[in-house]
Amino acid sequence: MQAVTIRTTTEDDWREVRALRLAMLADTPIAYGEHLADAEGLDEQEWRARGRRGETPGSTSFAAVDEHGTWVGMMNGFVPDAATGPLLVGVYVAPGHRGRDAGVADALLDAVQDWAADHGTTLRLHVHEDNVRARAFYERRGFVATGHTEPYVLDPSRTELEMLRVLDGPATT
Repeated sequence: MQAVTIRTTTEDDWREVRALRLAMLADTPIAYGEHLADAEGLDEQEWRARGRRGETPGSTSFAAVDEHGTWVGMMNGFVPDAATGPLLVGVYVAPGHRGRDAGVADALLDAVQDWAADHGTTLRLHVHEDNVRARAFYERRGFVATGHTEPYVLDPSRTELEMLRVLDGPATT
């Protein structure tokens, strides 16, 4: 496992949040409901708001930071409503830090699952039908497809699959 620190984001992290989000959108555009060009045009106030998600009730934002202070991953969660419960969003790990041996994605998901357990009994997500790597990771971590789908917001001819994990105790890898 690579040495990373997992911590929640703050408003003051806005520059790092912005840099990582732009890297996410450039690396895997099908994984997010936002275009790179749109994100590049956002102002400091919006990036500060996104950084605050780590401190806002009903939401969270975790960053993985390596020993050099470089942000190498992020996962977010929020509770859109009581019926839906916690929702995992904005999942990303930089290419050089991916894979089971690196442990970054597992550490981030452990943090989100621990947060989610305080807000519900399940953790739900939506993943693009073509994002095979992400789907395999989620399945390894106990998520199952619910059979529900929705159109991908940036291309309604494509589909996002809903997956769910029952939070039956502490997060495990």
